Amino acid sequence: MSVEFQDSFESQRASMVEHQLRSRGISDERLLQVMGKVPRQEFLAPAKQHEAYMDQPVAIGEQQTTSQPYIIAAMLQAAEVGASDRVLEIGAGSGYQTAILAELSERVIAVERLAGLAASAQSRLRRLGYENVEIVVADGSLGWGPGVPYNVIVVSAASPSVPPALIDQLAPGGRLIIPVGEAREQILQLVSKQRDNTISTRVLEGCRFVPMIGEQGFAA
Repeated sequence: MSVEFQDSFESQRASMVEHQLRSRGISDERLLQVMGKVPRQEFLAPAKQHEAYMDQPVAIGEQQTTSQPYIIAAMLQAAEVGASDRVLEIGAGSGYQTAILAELSERVIAVERLAGLAASAQSRLRRLGYENVEIVVADGSLGWGPGVPYNVIVVSAASPSVPPALIDQLAPGGRLIIPVGEAREQILQLVSKQRDNTISTRVLEGCRFVPMIGEQGFAA
C-alpha cells in the first residue's frame, strides 16, 4: 500500500473516532485509542476498503456485514472489557471487532458459523500479529464450552431471546451484550451475572444485525 493511501486511512480513522464515536457519547478513552489504532480497511476486500471508515455497516461476503463503528464502540463500552478479561465473541465475521477485543482483553475466543469467513478472519489476524485470539467454527448460539467461563460475551448477530447457553458460560461478575428481537430489528441488551449468580438486564438502544442462526437462535 502506498504511503498516500496509508496516510488517508489514518486520517479517516482519526476522523471516525472524533466525529462518529466521541461526539456521540463514546467516552472510554482506552476504547477510543484502540479504535483509532486498528486498521479497519485491512479487514475488508480491496473493493470495499474505501468504505472502511464510513458511518455504516460494510458487506463482507456470504450475506454478512461488519458492523457500523459506532455500534461496535457502544457495545464494547457497555461491556466494560478489561485487560485481564477472557472474552467470547459470537460472530467473528471479518475479524475487525475480534482485533479490537484482542487489544482490550487478555484472550479472545471468537465463534463463526461460516467456515470461509472464519478462515479469512484468522488469516488477517495472524498477519496483523494478534496472537491472543482463537477462531472456531461452531454454532454460536451455544457458545463455546471448552473456554468457559468468560468475563465478557459479545454477540454480533441478532437473537430472538438471550440464549441460556451463553448465560451459563458467563463467569460471576460477567457481562453479556446481545441484540435481541425480530430478525429485522432488535434492541441491544446488557445482561450481567452478579457474584451470587443472579441475572440483571439493562436495555441500551435500537439496532439492526444479521440473524444468529443456530439451535438457540433463529432457524436456518
